[in-house]
Amino acid sequence: MSELLTLNPERTLQIKCVGNEKTPVIIIDDLLLAPKVFEAHASAESGFDDVQGAFYPGKRKALPRHYIIDILRSIYQKIVQVYNIPTALQLKPQAGYYSLVTQQPSTLTTLQRIPHFDAVQPYYFALLHYINPSQHGGTGFFRDNTTQYERITPARETAYLHSAKHYIEHIAQPKMRYITESTEQFTLYDQVDYRPNRLVIYPGNLLHSGLIIPDRDISADPTEGRLTANIFIEFK
Repeated sequence: MSELLTLNPERTLQIKCVGNEKTPVIIIDDLLLAPKVFEAHASAESGFDDVQGAFYPGKRKALPRHYIIDILRSIYQKIVQVYNIPTALQLKPQAGYYSLVTQQPSTLTTLQRIPHFDAVQPYYFALLHYINPSQHGGTGFFRDNTTQYERITPARETAYLHSAKHYIEHIAQPKMRYITESTEQFTLYDQVDYRPNRLVIYPGNLLHSGLIIPDRDISADPTEGRLTANIFIEFK
């Protein structure tokens, strides 16, 4: 189990500023020293369940607690530094699970066919760890073309939701597919490609979506599908 979570001392880190708002996204490659061990652990365990009443188009199961702790310990200071977190705030883990895309495009709800945001709070972050060695779809960052919003803050939330609702109800429904490119409603302005053993960290209020490639990514078999580890945190 110790080998499972050993961080690679030679992991590399880069900061990518995306969009008109130049939002920093942290990208760490070669995160774990033994990624194949972690992959086997993630794939072998049972316990994946359908996500009820959520936006995620697939199955999830809880991450090992020690994995969450080790990852957060390793990246805590960098998040504080990059995002200028006020010193009075404390890191609070919100959720952590393995995620596996299983829904076919024909079964997606309207909200699963457009970009989403995880939270409006300014210090809420998503940590996304790509696990499987195959080539899968990455993560895209989108701009709402009507409001030009890239991040949905508390001050923008009402206007954005009203705008998106009006567009969908009165102009055009999103096509029955995963969003993987620019549309009349949204512009895909940047993305982070899928690379095994890569960790991506970004603010939860960024409009984003997994760039799901149905032929490669959709599978109920965790050894074949787009398997990720997701941690959500907030400083408050």
